[in-house]
Amino acid sequence: MIIVHHLNNSRSQRILWMLEELGVPYEVKRYQRLPSMMAPPELKAVHPLGKSPVITDGDKTLAESGAIIQYLGDAYGHGKLTPALGTPERLNYTYFMHYAEGSLMPLLFMKLVFARIPSRLPFFFKPVGNAIVKGANSALLDPQIGNHFMFLESELSKREWFAGSAFTAADIQMSFPLEAASARAPIIRQMPKLSAWLDRIQARPAYKRALEKGGPYELGK
Repeated sequence: MIIVHHLNNSRSQRILWMLEELGVPYEVKRYQRLPSMMAPPELKAVHPLGKSPVITDGDKTLAESGAIIQYLGDAYGHGKLTPALGTPERLNYTYFMHYAEGSLMPLLFMKLVFARIPSRLPFFFKPVGNAIVKGANSALLDPQIGNHFMFLESELSKREWFAGSAFTAADIQMSFPLEAASARAPIIRQMPKLSAWLDRIQARPAYKRALEKGGPYELGK
C-alpha cells in the first residue's frame, strides 16, 4: 500500500490527485504545518529533509513532486497520463514537468518571501522593508512573473493542455504553482486560457476526490 505523507496546503495535494487519476489505492498520513508555516519535525522521520510530499511504497521512499509523479506514472500508469516517447507531446510533457518547480515556482516563492519581510521587522524599520520589497517587485519579480504568465497563456492558446490535446501528469505538476499564483495574483483569472485551464482541472472528478482526501486547500494564506 502506498502511503502519502501529506502536509496541509502543500505540494503533496498533487500526489493525491495523481493517485486518484490513476485509481491506485493509497493511505494518507496527515501532518499539520507549525504556526511558522514550516513542516513539523515528524516528517524528518520519513525523509531526512523533513519536507512534503513524500511517499512510501513498500521498501521505497520517494520525495520531490516531479519524481513521485513520474514514478507513479511509470509504476502504475500503464501509459496513462504520460505521452508516448518520441512524440511532440512527450517533449512538452517533459518540459513542463521540470518547468513548474525549476522556473516558475522559485519566482513565486521569492515574491512570497519578500511580501513577508515588512511584517517581521521592528516598527521603525518597516519603511525600509517596504521600500526594499517595492523595489524588488518592480525591478525584478513582477516583470519576470508577468513574462511567465504571458508565456503560459501563449502555450495554452496552441493546445488545450500543457502537453497537447490530452490531459497528462504535466497538468498535475503545473497545478500547484498556478493555483498558488491565482490565489495571490487575480490577473491570472483575467487571462482567458489560463483561467479556462484552471477551471478544467478543478472540475475533474479525481481532483475533487483528492481534495476530499487531503482536506482544506487554501493557498492564498
